[in-house]
Amino acid sequence: MKTLYLVRHAKSSWKFDVIDHERPLNERGLEDGPKMAGHIAATMPKPDLLMSSDALRAKTTAVFFAKAFAIPDTEIILNHKMYDFEGRDLVEVIKSVGDEVDTLMVFGHNNAMTNFVNSYGDLRVDNVATAAFTAITFEIHNWQDLIPGKTIYHKAPKEL
Repeated sequence: MKTLYLVRHAKSSWKFDVIDHERPLNERGLEDGPKMAGHIAATMPKPDLLMSSDALRAKTTAVFFAKAFAIPDTEIILNHKMYDFEGRDLVEVIKSVGDEVDTLMVFGHNNAMTNFVNSYGDLRVDNVATAAFTAITFEIHNWQDLIPGKTIYHKAPKEL
């Protein structure tokens, strides 16, 4: 059995003149990120591996969760392929994870997160909100054999 935690990056700011990849979190994102991270760390088992898009807003969100789970942020694996808005690259990255990882946590972007949650989970979500968390379990032994699974938890910041 494998478990996947998916987190959409917290709310980002559009007020700075930077490329999309370097957009920081806004005030709401800086509040929601740590709040969600604390809730999830108190609710869900610690993940074996954290992987994030290398975009600033995703990396920052991943650091909040790493701290909440007492995982050094230096252990977060950054992957540019996860700077994906459709979901194909996200699926490819997940399928490439080693089988020794039973619980994987990924940080990324919409529409990839919503597409993945609706394609591989059994709970329909119209739009995965910023900083929202979804956990899906899969009856597989190898990530490369990824098939639809069961959504066991979904929470958005406004639900806290």
